[in-house]
Amino acid sequence: MGLKTQVEIFPLESIKGGMAEFYTPQSSHETMLVNIPAQTIDDLFVHRTQTDQLLVVRGSFILVVLQNRRYQYIPLSEMKPQVVKIPPGVPHGAINLSGSACVLVNAVLRHSTPIDRDYRPMRRPIPYDMNMAHQLQKIHSSSHA
Repeated sequence: MGLKTQVEIFPLESIKGGMAEFYTPQSSHETMLVNIPAQTIDDLFVHRTQTDQLLVVRGSFILVVLQNRRYQYIPLSEMKPQVVKIPPGVPHGAINLSGSACVLVNAVLRHSTPIDRDYRPMRRPIPYDMNMAHQLQKIHSSSHA
């Protein structure tokens, strides 16, 4: 069975235990806490040896994915618990146009030994559509206010 080549989005299911709510655990080889500062427009990254599994725990941001020479803009927020899986070879970046930092968990699945170039930003082959990013941020912010 080969690796997937498309980004997948999964809503998280939860169960209540008293006052606490427990969400579906994610398998991983290592887990990182990631901070995306307010007013950030990040470069693209493409990992060849890992799958990123992203879950926002505070704030919101727009995940930008490049496939078939087109960007897909995916708004993610703590208000809608979901995991986004980004397989190896898919360029992706982050835009946070809000006034607050976004904190997320990346439950990384390793497919082989990490290589240095997996963590170096790559030049964007086409500019981001900042009008789209602003619209998504505005819609996303007003729906959670």
